Amino acid sequence: MKRLLASIAFILLVFSLSAQPVRIALLKYNGGGDWYANPTSLPNLIEFCNKNIGTSINPEPATVDVGSRDIFNYPLIHLTGHGNIIFSDSDVQNLRKYLMAGGFLHIDDNYGIDQYVRREMHKIFPDKDFVELPFSHNIYHTAYQFDNGLPKIHEHDNQPPQGFGIFVNGRLVCFYTHECDLGDGWEDTSVHNDPLEKHLEALRMGANIVSYVFSH
Repeated sequence: MKRLLASIAFILLVFSLSAQPVRIALLKYNGGGDWYANPTSLPNLIEFCNKNIGTSINPEPATVDVGSRDIFNYPLIHLTGHGNIIFSDSDVQNLRKYLMAGGFLHIDDNYGIDQYVRREMHKIFPDKDFVELPFSHNIYHTAYQFDNGLPKIHEHDNQPPQGFGIFVNGRLVCFYTHECDLGDGWEDTSVHNDPLEKHLEALRMGANIVSYVFSH
């Protein structure tokens, strides 16, 4: 019953926001990791989506604390960084409620957060593990076609990019992009001197995530 009520509350919230542009948010967390690492990434992704896939997202992304009730204002939250992540007990409860109620979390490993992501997400869903999504999954085929899965934007440990998911009752609630560095690819090209094509690849894959969330 609590899960049903939370889902209904989330749906009502979405409808209450329908008269104004939907907003997406950057997730602020504790532990020392640089959650603020890519300041131009979400604004660039939003601009790209609004111009190319017909969204009407507020051009200014929000910043929301993982333990805040305001998290329920956003259908999509984005987590990134390089260092440690720590979710308190109240953070865990809040994020779990958010995801169970219909919210979506995208985690992008900016390099160095893999062990912390897996540890903290296990707190939220101790009975679930990340599973690698097949290249046939819809998230790779919404607005743009990525027949070989995630694009490789930056090299980290000479490993292929991987997209992992956590499912609740058959619904993908968390998408974790690893060895890919999408967020860096979304940033202004002058930040990392990325070729334009890499920048566009990253934005197109980001648009797929946005499209998937809004259509599911």
